[in-house]
Amino acid sequence: MPDDSNSLVACIPRLRRYARALVGDRAAADELVQDTMERGWHRLSTWRRGSDMRPWLFNILHGLYTERQRHSPAGSPSQERLDMRDMQAALLQLPPEQREVLLLVALEEMRYEEVAEVLQIPLGTVLSRLSRARERLRLTMLGQAPASPLKVVK
Repeated sequence: MPDDSNSLVACIPRLRRYARALVGDRAAADELVQDTMERGWHRLSTWRRGSDMRPWLFNILHGLYTERQRHSPAGSPSQERLDMRDMQAALLQLPPEQREVLLLVALEEMRYEEVAEVLQIPLGTVLSRLSRARERLRLTMLGQAPASPLKVVK
């Protein structure tokens, strides 16, 4: 069990980095990571020994984040002009499902299959969200409004 707890602790820096980029607030991110570590510790027996612990913990973190998003009031996105040099502000403008995928791939360097496992979505959905996130981020950084989604007309 000492090796398992060392592996758990070794994941903290990457969990913190992802959580901070995901929620945009240091205190909320640290609380999310703390809750993830607590849940991971109590459920350590469910982790498959010999497998990579990182996706398992990211799955827990994502579940906690999603649960909190459901219970918190939805905020309206700010309409202020973005500072083109502020990547964090641009990332926060992405829809959460696109931001999650982009951060796991680009920041955490996870393989697409790992991202699909962490977020519990099909691989094709990962690729689609990643593509949309990259394009939207590119347009935002250029100061262009992303295209609005198409509406179905009957």
